[in-house]
Amino acid sequence: MQIRHAQMSDIPALADLERRAFPSAEAATQPQLKARITVFGNHFWLLVDDDDQLISFVNGLVTNQANLTDEMYEQADWHQEDGTWQMIFSVVTDPDHRKQGYASQCLKAAITDAQMQGRRGLVLTCKDQLIGFYERFGFVNEGFTGSIHGGVRWNQLRLTFKESPK
Repeated sequence: MQIRHAQMSDIPALADLERRAFPSAEAATQPQLKARITVFGNHFWLLVDDDDQLISFVNGLVTNQANLTDEMYEQADWHQEDGTWQMIFSVVTDPDHRKQGYASQCLKAAITDAQMQGRRGLVLTCKDQLIGFYERFGFVNEGFTGSIHGGVRWNQLRLTFKESPK
């Protein structure tokens, strides 16, 4: 297993995994993924097996805005490479490979990279039942975001680094 960044050739596998892991109202589409990879492919962390088959991934843009908004999912060009906050859009694992720590590996890679890049931290949204998972990484639940994307209530969680050069 290895973690690498996304390439255009990964779009079909990424879209397929999104479709299998999320309800259709929440899954990123191929056009959305293409736009994201075009603008911030280096902010995708893909865990692939020895045959380069996608197992799990994390992705999101970087911005100076402190809060993750629904509009960010649709607007890849909001990415600011020198931004202070790494937003996380998707934390996805192939349903056949869950409960083996693969999403954790991807998330740890995103956290490490964000810290090394001098970000203030990471921000993500999640459903109630996943709050505890993210709290284990040091994320703090800031409560309901006001978003009901896909008919679901979303909470915003933030991991703030103790020291940041930015």
